[in-house]
Amino acid sequence: MAVIGVQAMMLKGSIEERGAFATLQRVREIGYRAIEISQIPMTTENIDELVRARDELGFEFSSTSASLDKSTAANDALETDFDKIVADTKRLGASMVRMGMMPLTALADLDSLHGFCDAAESYAQRLEEQGLHLYYHNHHVEFAKYDGRYALDIIADRSPTVGIELDAHWLQRGGVDPQRTIERFAGRVKMVHLKDYRIGQLPSEAFELLEKGDHAGFMGYFTSSVQFAEVGEGNLDWKGVIPASIAAGAEYLLVEQDQLYGRDVFDCLQTSHDNLVELGFGDLF
Repeated sequence: MAVIGVQAMMLKGSIEERGAFATLQRVREIGYRAIEISQIPMTTENIDELVRARDELGFEFSSTSASLDKSTAANDALETDFDKIVADTKRLGASMVRMGMMPLTALADLDSLHGFCDAAESYAQRLEEQGLHLYYHNHHVEFAKYDGRYALDIIADRSPTVGIELDAHWLQRGGVDPQRTIERFAGRVKMVHLKDYRIGQLPSEAFELLEKGDHAGFMGYFTSSVQFAEVGEGNLDWKGVIPASIAAGAEYLLVEQDQLYGRDVFDCLQTSHDNLVELGFGDLF
């Protein structure tokens, strides 16, 4: 049975302020019991508190996060911290390590993309030797085409040991159908990000610019109206996406919201939880 959890990137501010255990205690009170670790400093203190949350609060960890190299510094890097990543992941009781993004230079051309794929495949094989599995998380840029093929398809084909972690919001922003794309990667998907896609209402400032004749200023608001939303507060079809994810083999469905637009993180997580229960997925918590 799949479990709905939380992507811990949302919790980094709270963990910095109040600590990992107290933060996860609050998350558990809302109703979540699974976490994907990302953008959390993997210090001895934080790991000790995460283990305590597992043992005392019943949390399970879907995965830890790693970058390929130090060009994206939000997580430890496979290139320089491989043994630490393995040890941290095993201590938490997780079996998966996920890369949230490729080095941005890998997007420059097909040769650069191939270089990333080959490096990811090499690390995936090394992790397999340790009983762990490597996954790659998409954004929208993986739906740029290189020689007529989506970058994500190139990654999937050239890095066969690497699993695919699909993000419903970024699939939509990439111009593909989330449900059909998840179905297409069935068997490679163990984690799916539940992140909604909302078109925000244009603010009064936009219309003030329009009245002043500043059409370019108005269009800045017009073209940037896509927002990250609490699950159920946007336009994605969760009654299609979630069953498709489970059918594709997903074990963890992870609520994530990249921007909160002034709301408290726990209020956002509560809204997503309540909407998912109302949609009929309460048994997945």
